[in-house]
Amino acid sequence: MELDLAGPEPVRAKGQVFIPSAACRRVVISDIDDTIMRTGVANKAKMLWRLFVEDAENRVAFPGAAALYRALYAGPCGAEGNPMLYVSRAPWGIYDMLSEFFLMHRIPVGPVLFLREWGLSWSSPLPRRAEDHKRELIERMLALYHDLPFVLIGDSGQHDPEVYAEIVAAHPGRVAAVYIRNVSQGSGRLDEIARLAEAVEADGSSLVLAADSLAMAEHAVERGLIHADAIADVAREWNADGAVPETRRRAGRTRARALRKVLGDAGATPPNVVVEPARSDPPGG
Repeated sequence: MELDLAGPEPVRAKGQVFIPSAACRRVVISDIDDTIMRTGVANKAKMLWRLFVEDAENRVAFPGAAALYRALYAGPCGAEGNPMLYVSRAPWGIYDMLSEFFLMHRIPVGPVLFLREWGLSWSSPLPRRAEDHKRELIERMLALYHDLPFVLIGDSGQHDPEVYAEIVAAHPGRVAAVYIRNVSQGSGRLDEIARLAEAVEADGSSLVLAADSLAMAEHAVERGLIHADAIADVAREWNADGAVPETRRRAGRTRARALRKVLGDAGATPPNVVVEPARSDPPGG
């Protein structure tokens, strides 16, 4: 579509309109920072450096993440073209860098990318809170795609478990699965992750707390979200020769009430854990 910005010096540009395929079966909403791309949000100094200084070529994607997102976009039949919506706490000023990063790693953009308005003023001297930004956007997308189930992907570092727990509780039956990349060091985030697990289990959905992208892919195949062949693609991207190290810990299964103990006993190596109630049919399958 053609865009015109009226003014003393008119600006003209071309935009894109995304129309979901009639074959789409679900909507994927994902965080970016420390979910797809290593950002280090827990370390503010490193986060700000990476946010405002590093270019797309110097950004690092988590191994296997791009292949997993391509598989979620394609769906189990390979042609679903599911909407892929990305939400970041980053400002709009790095939109071009993120677009280049997605293109470089062949991550399907859907092409919807939501960043945070950091415009500062005397009446609003600070950026909008990241959790409010994310929660409101997800609520809007749930209303827009009112007839489709959702997959939520985030990380354990900041806000995602809290926001996703509220979304799952407020919209019963709408969330097919929640994937959380475990990037936290220590037990500081354990309570919020456990609350998310309780909300997901009560809704009859699934939570995967993953130390690697392969665990997410394995569960997504089980739940009918991606094709089984995608596991090999994720494994090749995760490990150069496609071989899965013998030392890798496959996902264990537990109930929400036992998650605190499982994580507390895991030691320094984050485990892959699946939390879901006993059931047979996946929601929104």
